[in-house]
Amino acid sequence: MSSPARISTPPPTAPLRPREREILAAIRPVFAAKGFDGASMQDLARAAGMSVGNFYRYFPSRAAIVEAIIQIDLDEVETQFALIVGAPEPMAALRTALHARIRQELCSSADATLWAEITAAALRKPEIGEVLAKMEGEIAAYLAQAFALATGLTPDVAQARFGAHARLIVLLVKASATHTQLPAPEGAALTVLIQRQIDGLLDEIAAQRPKECL
Repeated sequence: MSSPARISTPPPTAPLRPREREILAAIRPVFAAKGFDGASMQDLARAAGMSVGNFYRYFPSRAAIVEAIIQIDLDEVETQFALIVGAPEPMAALRTALHARIRQELCSSADATLWAEITAAALRKPEIGEVLAKMEGEIAAYLAQAFALATGLTPDVAQARFGAHARLIVLLVKASATHTQLPAPEGAALTVLIQRQIDGLLDEIAAQRPKECL
């Protein structure tokens, strides 16, 4: 019988301070309205109600801003992951969480422009690409660890078997986050289709659980 999966998490980063979170909340609409390159540091400082010099003390570059925005999302992922790990049926909890995330992303365009800008900037700017790749890698690692827990496989075996599954799920969620908002009927249909794709991946993983672990 396979040994129980030991779940590890990526090393934690320094938590954002309340003032940093306030600044990020204030500047997100500016990024969305003017674009990643179109919003100057002066624009961002003005939106945050501070001088440019003081703004640089918190965020010395656009890459630092993107990293902080991503950290907020990773904090949410970590919280969700803890709930999934503690659930009686981790795979069912993961399925529910992913369905909710896709529905949220496709039904709301609040952050779609911002994430589209960040994704486009990642293709042009290596420092942004590195930060975004780190986020995607950490989320994929969380998923692979959840697969290990749900199947009873060791983390290494689960990563080898299901690493590509985890990456595809990340791509589906990422695409949902950067979509152009659709009319309600079409958006609802797309939500169902993406959720169905995720269900297929999760069902494929569950079907590979060793018989002695059933």
